[in-house]
Amino acid sequence: MFSKLLIANRGEIACRIISTARRMGIATVAVYSDADERTPHVRLADESVAIGPAPASESYLVTEKILDAARKTGADALHPGYGFLSENTNFARAVEQAGIAFVGPSPEAIAAMGDKIESREYARRADVNIIPGVAVATVADAVAAAREIGYPVMIKAAAGGGGKGMRVVQEESALEQNFEACVREAESSFGDGRVLLERYITAPRHIEIQLLADKHDNILHLGERECSIQRRNQKIVEEAPSPFVTDEMRTQMAEQAVALARAVGYHSAGTVEFVADDKRNFHFLEMNTRLQVEHPVSELITGLDLVEWMLRVAAGEKIPFAQEEIRFNGWAVESRIYAEDPHRDFMPSPGRLSRYRPPGQENLGIKNARIRNDTGVEEGGRISPHYDPMIAKLCTWAPTRDGAIACMSEALDRFEIDGIAHNIPLLGALMEHGRFRDGNLTTHFLGEEYPDGFGGVVPDAVRALRLVVIALYMEHVDCNRDNRDTELLRHVETETSSGLGKCCGNVVSFAGEEIEVESGWHPGLVTFEGRLNGAPMAVGVMREKEGYALSYRGTRMRVLLRSARAAELLASIPNALSGSEGEGSRHLLCPMPGVVVSVGVSEGDEVRAGDVLAVVEAMKMQNVLQAENPGKVSRVLCSTGQQLAVGDVMIEFE
Repeated sequence: MFSKLLIANRGEIACRIISTARRMGIATVAVYSDADERTPHVRLADESVAIGPAPASESYLVTEKILDAARKTGADALHPGYGFLSENTNFARAVEQAGIAFVGPSPEAIAAMGDKIESREYARRADVNIIPGVAVATVADAVAAAREIGYPVMIKAAAGGGGKGMRVVQEESALEQNFEACVREAESSFGDGRVLLERYITAPRHIEIQLLADKHDNILHLGERECSIQRRNQKIVEEAPSPFVTDEMRTQMAEQAVALARAVGYHSAGTVEFVADDKRNFHFLEMNTRLQVEHPVSELITGLDLVEWMLRVAAGEKIPFAQEEIRFNGWAVESRIYAEDPHRDFMPSPGRLSRYRPPGQENLGIKNARIRNDTGVEEGGRISPHYDPMIAKLCTWAPTRDGAIACMSEALDRFEIDGIAHNIPLLGALMEHGRFRDGNLTTHFLGEEYPDGFGGVVPDAVRALRLVVIALYMEHVDCNRDNRDTELLRHVETETSSGLGKCCGNVVSFAGEEIEVESGWHPGLVTFEGRLNGAPMAVGVMREKEGYALSYRGTRMRVLLRSARAAELLASIPNALSGSEGEGSRHLLCPMPGVVVSVGVSEGDEVRAGDVLAVVEAMKMQNVLQAENPGKVSRVLCSTGQQLAVGDVMIEFE
């Protein structure tokens, strides 16, 4: 076995690899950019080496800097994690030529599967189901191919992965813009602008097979994962197994995945991704020749440590168990927690984590369930605009799918994050969504269920009542602390209800209901944890001047609390705040920290609603900024390559 392992990555995956290496008695080396000097993965490693400025192109993507760090520290093995150089053939070959073991497949296998055009040909020869498609080099090629294949089509980077460089096009009028955007994103993310155009499967489900192979011709599968809940072609919720896959379908998919891996001489952990339609027909998408972000759900249902077996395989060990010895136990769900605002079209939200408190196993009310939180951040740390916006991967396991989802709901309720926007409200709403609970999924789920964007969950009468009760109880606790109002009588106003509420001891009365509350909440806590008539409930809390702002599973509700007399007096005062709204902003403001990729207008241009004004890249994603209303450009105040902050004026209109 190896004596020292260098991890050529950062964040949660670096921490994850360090954890297994430490358990195996292997010393670890972290590399870090200037932006990551004080991050957890640097502190957790036995040694660390600085490799340059924050942009990945000047640090994590520079082969020589990584190899130099390995040589200086005497590392005899290197794990690439995922992203960055993990599927770079030249990097893997350079590592091996330096006499360092690459913890992953051979450079030849990476090359074969890393190119979507070449991988399709391997899949065809291995009798794997493939989608009709062709490589396209120009807009004219794309137009001709799309006409032959038929719309809708998918344009995707030939060297891509992780949802980058992918566009769905419904009609020819949108083809040119999406083709050019895909090429730009492919060049930016992978340094390779080649793209592939394929038929787009309607009502698609994203299902993948986890493989584990050694250098002794043993190739095993660890079952499937479903990753259909996505935004911008990037997964946000995964589960294993899939609620859609039958035993027969699983067998067929696994056989094809194993056949493809055998055809390219694969060893190490890897994943073959498929897209399936509603009739359970499935087609090959790509093979990821690395550890997947969602690998924990496979580990939770099999009991295997994939990082450990990647290390053992790289060291030449033979897998000591056969396919029939792998047991699938229970159900696992993973929620990717991102620094982005789902209420603002998933706008990136870099910044400082003023509060970061993951849930503890002991706080959950679900029996026979487990939680796991893979993370690379800590309270007080910063989410950098230079890298992927992931904060954590929260995973739950239970004997059944319903149990795993219920456990995830409770865990999300208790996950405390502040200082930046995050997607926990959306994740909490998804766990309760009827379609998700029924397993009725497609990769279009978010667009179908939230066509105008995620605006939160409107509370029904039961939820609204519970939130009001919690607010009244907290006000009662706060008043008692200051020796005020031993019997609290308050006028309540919310978006959904109003009336008088009363709290005596642990009993809260409102809207004709009496509810007993048990809780250890006290002022200063940002999460209310307790029981309402015996039912557990955890709610996010923010104190306001006249009440509380509460958040619970996608619902955000303000509860205003006033004494009955104060409410009576306020009702008699005329509202002086009247008048018409302004006509809107004359400026296009940068909505996120990022770099200007392109500017689509010039001074004097007339623009229509929907016209592309500029493209800004942030957190590895290109964001297209479009005109909301027609107008004329007065001044352009930004240029290609310029670094902007939130609120910077980009374009001014007359």
